[in-house]
Amino acid sequence: MANTILVGAQWGDEGKGKIIDVLTESADIVVRTQGGNNAGHTVYIGKQKYVLHLIPSGILRPDTQCVIGNGVVIDPIGLVGEIDGLLKMGVKVNGNLFISETAHLVLPYHRELDAQRENLKGKNKIGTTKRGIGPAYGDKAARVGIRVIDLINPARFEPVLKARIKENNEVLKAFGAKPLSFKKVLADYRAAGDRLQPFVTNTVVMLDQACRRGADILFEGAQGTFLDLDHGTYPYVTSSNTTAGGACTGSGVAPNRMDCVVGVMKAYTTRVGEGPLPTENAEISDLLHGMGREFGATTGRARRCGWFDSVATRHATMVNGIDQMAVTNVDGLDTLETIKVCIGYRVGDTKYDYIPNDIEVLVQCEPIWAEFPGWRTPTQDVRSWKKLPVKARSYLNAIAELSGAELAIVSVGPAREETILL
Repeated sequence: MANTILVGAQWGDEGKGKIIDVLTESADIVVRTQGGNNAGHTVYIGKQKYVLHLIPSGILRPDTQCVIGNGVVIDPIGLVGEIDGLLKMGVKVNGNLFISETAHLVLPYHRELDAQRENLKGKNKIGTTKRGIGPAYGDKAARVGIRVIDLINPARFEPVLKARIKENNEVLKAFGAKPLSFKKVLADYRAAGDRLQPFVTNTVVMLDQACRRGADILFEGAQGTFLDLDHGTYPYVTSSNTTAGGACTGSGVAPNRMDCVVGVMKAYTTRVGEGPLPTENAEISDLLHGMGREFGATTGRARRCGWFDSVATRHATMVNGIDQMAVTNVDGLDTLETIKVCIGYRVGDTKYDYIPNDIEVLVQCEPIWAEFPGWRTPTQDVRSWKKLPVKARSYLNAIAELSGAELAIVSVGPAREETILL
């Protein structure tokens, strides 16, 4: 498999967890490189459902090592809960999970500040999960963050935490929020630190050694291209680099070690939270929600749904350097007579074949549509490309061509076996 970066090519929730799980059959190591427990990957193995937030999906394969890289922000208590949940389900964690000692922590004041700032925005809210991810990355950039290496050093952690809570309590008071108890936070986080200490290591050195011995490494992205802090629909974005470049900075593995970028996209488009979604459509939203689909793995919120947006996926191919694409949720379109695809944007007399950087322009963009005939037959039991309906193959080939990447994987359901490799 060589070293592969897997990214979301839309607004997140593209089904990356399932594709990662399929690809990890050929991977020695899976690395999570950014984000926090505001992301969720859902994987089905048989009838068992696994929802992962911080731990890479490769943990579900007993011979695969999993790394939480330096670019991730970690809620230690949430991570301990995730580990305990996997252990109860019989998943091997000890010896398979490694945590970067330089990853930054999410602390209770980050969550409080996240919630207070979001509430203050009112109708202009971002749609954050209020998990404290943005404020944690803010502290990292301001050089006042606390890292895993501090957490597992009790003598260092206590005074640093005390100073940070004292400062942030003053900010919380200004919002009218209750101050945090230093003693409680210290006790809770020290207990979590003791649990996590055996997993902590210098993951940059570990991954360099793995590259030198020729290990196959899969770099697992969280969220999607258009939630990238630099290349997304700012300010309706997350606080990390969700594009392929983030895999290098978030792991410490150099760009020249990377061999392939796989972009994951749904056969339609979804996003959670606020912000523009040019192809949003009530008809397809009602259809998918009525099927019990498109509810967030982390928040349970109903996702906003629309037709496939090839302007967005073509832009994603450009900024990520996507070589191959995996298309998921094809079976969600099985009942439709006609399927629309956005092939361009129009604002007045101006046409765009890329995502405008000006959010006020993007809000005004009207899709230019192409229409494709639906296949009107179930695809969930199909296991080979040749057995897919001809109209389904035509649709998939068309969106691959429009996106500018090679079609490599087609997913017709959430389970491992419901996957077609081209």
